[in-house]
Amino acid sequence: MKIDSREIKRVFKFAAIGVLNTGIDIAIFAALVYALSWSSLPAQCVSYFLAFLNSYWWNRRWTFGMRERGSARELLKFGVVNALSFLCATGVLLAAEKGLDLSPILAKLVSVAASLAVNYVGSKLWVFRQGTELGRGN
Repeated sequence: MKIDSREIKRVFKFAAIGVLNTGIDIAIFAALVYALSWSSLPAQCVSYFLAFLNSYWWNRRWTFGMRERGSARELLKFGVVNALSFLCATGVLLAAEKGLDLSPILAKLVSVAASLAVNYVGSKLWVFRQGTELGRGN
């Protein structure tokens, strides 16, 4: 099986954007919780949504090189994947914070792994599949 260098490059770009999004998400979350005394749930909603917008733009333009205008269907699919990712991350966040008595920021870090797994699989196999033929060595 030959591994396409363009696909490897895409995976690294996706990962780099994931790191950027995670940084944005955690920084905003921490600012809202610790500087503005928000509770974790509303802070999670705001920080995740802003990272979502950043993720869509960078993954669409940079990772997958799409220059034409995005469709409502594509954005909806990206939103569905991210909603599932958000629900998973939020469940893990609240379980870790309330159930395991972790600090909000530590619980947030634990929730990131769950979110990344759901988001990557959904983005690769469903959202950005059309036009990129992922896994087929385009």
